[in-house]
Amino acid sequence: ATDGVIAQLGEQLSEVSDICFFLLAASTIVEVVDAHEGFKVVTNKISTTSKKGLFWVIGFLTFFLSAILNNLTVTIVMVSLLRKLIPVESERRLFGAMVVVAANAGGVWTPIGDVTTTMLWINHQLSTLPTITELFLPSLVCLVGSLAFLVGQIEEEEGGSQLPEATEVDAQTTLVFWFGIACLLGVPVFNELTGLPPYLAMLTGLGAMWTLTDIIHMGKKENEYLKVPAALARLDTSG
Repeated sequence: ATDGVIAQLGEQLSEVSDICFFLLAASTIVEVVDAHEGFKVVTNKISTTSKKGLFWVIGFLTFFLSAILNNLTVTIVMVSLLRKLIPVESERRLFGAMVVVAANAGGVWTPIGDVTTTMLWINHQLSTLPTITELFLPSLVCLVGSLAFLVGQIEEEEGGSQLPEATEVDAQTTLVFWFGIACLLGVPVFNELTGLPPYLAMLTGLGAMWTLTDIIHMGKKENEYLKVPAALARLDTSG
């Protein structure tokens, strides 16, 4: 092989590796938060007993979570939540369709909300602030228009819907949740301030999360599944 071919292969491998490391680190952070049941910090705040109100609340919650946690992960988390909130299968399908729409709309307007925008951002095809400022409003209009169309198919029950009782969230869960959010939100800031590749920012956040969870669960063998190595092992990397 000529030197030119080797150089091109090296460049392509470097670009693919950047994306893989970025997504692997981001997915691991979210997995650690989920293992600690950190999303209860948000879901426990849902108090409406109206199905139509719940429809809008879950839609906007999915929209904003997708912008920082990536839309595929949030879709999986919210669909799991719907199994507890919506017992009727036909209604759950409608809520599920809404979650997919909201997750895709929310993932568009930030560089880390969707795999496609992440790839473009890593390859310097788009920048952070213009992406957020120019795509937020169209994404919001897409969300509101879609939810307004779908919500008419929701039938209210007499006395409203019964939500599962909120479970207590301890300080450790709250700390891991907000620390994970800070790690993800800090990636664009890190990139803008240092000029280093985004995957290094995400790996730095993963390293910080690794340190935090090791300190929290130091000496507790029964909590090994809550640490970063266990979270990495649970990730589905077959795709």
